Amino acid sequence: MSFHPSLTTPLSKAKKMMLWFAMISMTMMFAGLTSAYVVSKARPDWLDNFTLPAAFHFSTLVILISGITFWMAFKNLKAGNSPAVTRYTLITLLLAVIFSISQWIGFSDVVADGYYFTGSESTVTTSFLYVLVLTHFAHLIGGIVVLIIVLLRHLKGIYLDAPLGFVLAHTFWHFLGFLWLYLFVFLYFLR
Repeated sequence: MSFHPSLTTPLSKAKKMMLWFAMISMTMMFAGLTSAYVVSKARPDWLDNFTLPAAFHFSTLVILISGITFWMAFKNLKAGNSPAVTRYTLITLLLAVIFSISQWIGFSDVVADGYYFTGSESTVTTSFLYVLVLTHFAHLIGGIVVLIIVLLRHLKGIYLDAPLGFVLAHTFWHFLGFLWLYLFVFLYFLR
């Protein structure tokens, strides 16, 4: 059951379905990339001793916490507590920036260890790492833009009468969190 009547209109349902189609498409893309990763592990030049940088571990914790804070923002939106929505959305945005910085630090560590995306120092293993994580990072940049738009629209009071944008952003943000968690666990255990 929906918390606001505007969320049950045909247009709202169509927009939700479009988001789901987009998320399913992204899921299929990452399924293809991770399948290629598994197949490539049989190559003789695959690195068996590569470990993920500590910054990727930290960023996993950060994105999980950001999912909780955005859920709190959503919960407070449903309760009509506007100051709490603002506070939790700002915290989520801050955590998204911290996640991005920790990803950058993680890639700096990979480069400092002598692993590059291309060139004579590159390997298939690290190239896959770069492709998987940078593709997720590109989607995360989209998520940060969505968070900024949601925050600005919330401050204008738009979601009091039509919360669909917030609902869609909430769904997409949790999708990004689950996607990163999947990638992290995948890369951690399938080295």
